[in-house]
Amino acid sequence: MTLSKLDQLKTMTTVVADTGDIDSIARLKPIDATTNPTLVLKAIESGKYEAVIEKALLLAKDGNNEALTAGNIADALAVSLGVDILQHVPGFVSTEVDARLSFDTAKTIDKAHDLIALYAKAGIGKDRILIKIASTWEGIQAAKVLEKEGIHCNLTLLFAFEQALACAHANATLISPFVGRILDWYKAASPEADFTGMQDPGVISVTEIYHYFKQHGVSTVVMGASFRTAEEIECLSGCDKLTISPALIDALSQDNGALTRQLTPSTAPAEALDAQVEADFRLGMNSNAMATEKLAHGIRGFIQDQVALESLLTARFL
Repeated sequence: MTLSKLDQLKTMTTVVADTGDIDSIARLKPIDATTNPTLVLKAIESGKYEAVIEKALLLAKDGNNEALTAGNIADALAVSLGVDILQHVPGFVSTEVDARLSFDTAKTIDKAHDLIALYAKAGIGKDRILIKIASTWEGIQAAKVLEKEGIHCNLTLLFAFEQALACAHANATLISPFVGRILDWYKAASPEADFTGMQDPGVISVTEIYHYFKQHGVSTVVMGASFRTAEEIECLSGCDKLTISPALIDALSQDNGALTRQLTPSTAPAEALDAQVEADFRLGMNSNAMATEKLAHGIRGFIQDQVALESLLTARFL
């Protein structure tokens, strides 16, 4: 029997569902699932999650002696959705810290503690949760503290090697380099260029990070994200994890062509990590127009959807 490309991919890479839709997760049966404010907002706007909303309200009120706010209802909603998702995946669910805290290390740590506490109230231990944080310098330093406390982190909105190196120094559990958004920037800048296959700049970026981590004995998991085409996924077959939308998972499941592994761990002795200080990080980011613009754009987008979610919750419950 011929295996689909999805089944072939699963023999070399852990497939993660990039969706907050529980029906899709139950159907696709991924190992992990990842969400963000955009996906949570879409899930709630679909009208299918009234039961989740009710559970979120109860969770937000439990032990809360202060007046409810849209912010703490939104946190409880993200956690309640995560709890439901965990009924369908054996691994992690990622839950995102409010992107408005992306440049505040202390408040990011506090918010992570709040989310872990909400999961604990719902009966879920921190071993099933990835706290998702934007890969700013401040966010990465928060992850460094949280990881020492045994709280696993997923550093998202990652577009540059400098971000990946900082995450390695922070011993982050997982990073999510954004393949498709990198491609978007280069296609807009050079519309006539050929960015197909292995010439895709997003594919090149993740490949560089993957090989560097393996050559230097970095335990941080590399999870390619934000895919535009199935071809990008195929070019990164063998990556530790890939988070893929339901539409692209379905496309791979319907393709019975051969899939060749592209990324393979190094067998050479591990080398020491390159040194990095904050000034190196900031200079490297400043020198990379694509990374600077896409990080800022991504944070703005997540903030916009967080505000829209809170406005929806305010209109309904406050």
